[in-house]
Amino acid sequence: MTLRRRQFLAGAATALAGGAVASPAVAQSQPEIKWRLTSSFPRVLDTIFGAAQMLAKYVAEATDNKFQIQAFSAGEIVPGLQALDAVSTGAVECAQTPIYFYIGKEPTLGFGTGVPFGLNARLQHSWWHFADGAEIINGVLQKFNVIGFPCGNSGCQMGGFFRKELKEVDDLKGLKFRIGGMGGQVLAKLGVVPQQIAPGDVYPALERGTIDAAEFVGPYDDEKLGLHRVARYYYYPGWWEGGAMMHLIVNMEQWHRLPKAYQRIVQDACEAANNWMLAKYDAVNAPALRRLVAGGAQLRPFPLPIMEAAYKAAQDLYAEIASTNAAFKQALDSMNAFRAEQLQWWQVGELSFDSFMARMRSRA
Repeated sequence: MTLRRRQFLAGAATALAGGAVASPAVAQSQPEIKWRLTSSFPRVLDTIFGAAQMLAKYVAEATDNKFQIQAFSAGEIVPGLQALDAVSTGAVECAQTPIYFYIGKEPTLGFGTGVPFGLNARLQHSWWHFADGAEIINGVLQKFNVIGFPCGNSGCQMGGFFRKELKEVDDLKGLKFRIGGMGGQVLAKLGVVPQQIAPGDVYPALERGTIDAAEFVGPYDDEKLGLHRVARYYYYPGWWEGGAMMHLIVNMEQWHRLPKAYQRIVQDACEAANNWMLAKYDAVNAPALRRLVAGGAQLRPFPLPIMEAAYKAAQDLYAEIASTNAAFKQALDSMNAFRAEQLQWWQVGELSFDSFMARMRSRA
């Protein structure tokens, strides 16, 4: 038995029985269950899809393989954007997906993953567990017959690859940009023409000039697409995703059928997968960025006027939606209040430390 497995089993047993019941005893008393998980991502994205595989691994190990979850990549059961529908109807028991994929069904779901100029990865996780996040978002998900648990985060993303340099807000007008969700809605207010294109089609579209720019995730995943070979300007930050949270969404009937012990193990495994995914991205993005720059990518910060115009456009969009959607307004008010309070501490603590260490990097 590996050290990781011993640690996880010990933690699960403690959470389940206050340390009084050893994990083997728990496993021996529980039924054998097999679930299918459909992911919204392809296997080539080994960090995002890998989080789903790690989740399944943790659950199996914690139950001595009595509870098994088989992870399928996007398209193997249903297309990636149909994961919520598949779980809602019971076609599969669960899915790994960013729930902002479904803002067309309910805009409030955007807050579950992260909205433009919202929260970074750590604050998103904190809002979910220690503010109103879980209550608000699961209240909305209940309408779709599912319950959600955080099980991964990308951290802050990049702004994408552009064929031409951006200098002012007017440079966005008419720009055909591969971006979806609320980020696309915000940019549309500034004249951008958002495009929804599958990952495998992004490179040829950018190469042919069908689109002018494309965003995906961050350096590690962007490198796989090779976009720096056809669009050299690499902008940051991806302000539309300060920290994109993934969720495990579970069919409500299937969730309630689980023994309480298994429910606890699933939730603990989601937290473990969340930590694994964010930690891996923190490890692999830096060397990938160096390789991209060495390969010709030219790093550029979004000009401040563009950032400020996008911020205002985001606030205008939120006000429009909140005026007719009570759940959206509740989530927006909750996030804004949480962020306003937390950023006071962030500026004193995390930001000041990180900024100083970044300045010292050149002196090391």
